[in-house]
Amino acid sequence: MSPTSLPTGPAHGHVTFLGAGPGDPGLLTLRAVEALAAADVLVVEHEVLDVVRSHTRQGVTVVHTDTGPSGDPLPGTGTPQLTVVDGTSAPVGLPAVRDAAHLVMEAARGGRRVVRAVSGDPGLDTYAAEEMLACAAAGVPFEVVPGVAAAVGVPAYAGVPLRDAQGADVRFVDARTASDRCWTEVGVSDGTVVVSASLDSVAAAAGELVAAGRKPDTPMSVTVAGTTTRQRTWSATLGTIAQTLKQAKALPSPEGGRPVIAVVGERSAAALRDQLSWFESKPLFGWKVLVPRTKEQAASLSDQLRSYGAVPHEVPTIAVEPPRTPQQMERAVKGLVTGRYEWIAFTSVNAVKAVREKFEEYGLDARAFAGIKVAAVGESTAKALVAFGVKPDLVPSGEQSAAGLLEDWPPYDPVFDPIDRVFLPRADIATETLVAGLIELGWEVDDVTAYRTVRASPPPADTREAIKGGGFDAVLFTSSSTVRNLVGIAGKPHNVTVIACIGPATAKTAEEHGLRVDVMAPEPSVHKLAEALADFGLRRRAAAAEAGDPVTRPSERRPGARRRRST
Repeated sequence: MSPTSLPTGPAHGHVTFLGAGPGDPGLLTLRAVEALAAADVLVVEHEVLDVVRSHTRQGVTVVHTDTGPSGDPLPGTGTPQLTVVDGTSAPVGLPAVRDAAHLVMEAARGGRRVVRAVSGDPGLDTYAAEEMLACAAAGVPFEVVPGVAAAVGVPAYAGVPLRDAQGADVRFVDARTASDRCWTEVGVSDGTVVVSASLDSVAAAAGELVAAGRKPDTPMSVTVAGTTTRQRTWSATLGTIAQTLKQAKALPSPEGGRPVIAVVGERSAAALRDQLSWFESKPLFGWKVLVPRTKEQAASLSDQLRSYGAVPHEVPTIAVEPPRTPQQMERAVKGLVTGRYEWIAFTSVNAVKAVREKFEEYGLDARAFAGIKVAAVGESTAKALVAFGVKPDLVPSGEQSAAGLLEDWPPYDPVFDPIDRVFLPRADIATETLVAGLIELGWEVDDVTAYRTVRASPPPADTREAIKGGGFDAVLFTSSSTVRNLVGIAGKPHNVTVIACIGPATAKTAEEHGLRVDVMAPEPSVHKLAEALADFGLRRRAAAAEAGDPVTRPSERRPGARRRRST
């Protein structure tokens, strides 16, 4: 690919101007996700790059626009600067264009599907409007996919309603471009005012409203990083907001990005926020939680943590390698084909992967399971089997573990079961619970090492430093091996970090490594463990409120503070 070329696309290109919302990836519309999946070229504001990029296909050319701290062009420029993000295996470059408008038009003329993604809603974005006009003038076809505007979405996440039963008037003001006339008009109104500003200019905006006629004791809320897990809202009045922000030591984000959203009004701000603050009052809001599992293993657990307001960070503590002597696995797979087994039981996603790879090596597919009953230890393993083309016959109805599988496993019956043998592909360090239970039920078991688990490579230096330095609010240990391996590859978590363990054996291992266990799951389930951590967070939040203290995360400790053991 030449340094000034872009990937080719369909014969007739077009441009989609797409609103990426105020920051929460969950606020993307279904149409936005569809457009992103079909894009050949993505031109995106830097602050929403992470929001949209995960929905693009492999090989898409990604270009982000660089702007200043308040969304303005960089000094000395009239338009945002363009930077290529190398998201493909080969270097990509830009056509010789002056700005984003020319880039999207030239790419569309070349037959490419272009998505121009902006923060909030494209109808409220100055550059998007200019680029739409340029496309219209040049005859380049385009469409608009609306997004949730920050001025509407952020107050909703802050628990600040903009209208009430009396239907108060709502005005929207961009403090960065507002004229004296604009301030005068909103100042004489008694309706709600939503102000977009930078953090260092929001106090000046409050002063403009007071000078224009608003009373200094008018309630005002200010929200930074709205709709993200970094969101924080302060409630004050027009006259006190400057002092409130100063006492809170609220500082502008060093990377700039989205504007601060302030809401001013008698009935819309501080008075109702205490009752309606649903987002920032989530039990683990803003907690950075370390999950010592791979992304594939941690997917549903991480989703559950996000629903509690947490920010999960997956750190693999084990790596999977083939068995040292593969002959046993090879004989077992051949036995599947020749009818040696009545059942095959999968106790992990890795076991499914190991068998699937061996099948592919022999040119087999899911049809080789014909006539064999298949068991899966839990939903994640069952999903991996379905992706392989196999629907499991048995998934535990209760606890998703070896014990839960045995609860539902039928005893061997020589009348109904022509074969009495079970193939059990597992890790080299698997426990004997399932084997012993199956033998007790009358089955013969071929317990085969399908893969070996070894300690993973150490995580990046910044992650290791966060673990040892108290940068994480909590860590979830799902087995004794995750305790040993995490300490081995990254060091011991800081004493301010909340330690949550899946059961007594894991807790004992944690204590043997000098860790104080704060949370233990009521039953051995990763999802019950996440629930227990959320309950801990709720109790911690309630205790702070009862004591009249601000709600903080465990990592927001005072210098020299010691963590107290939970009760």
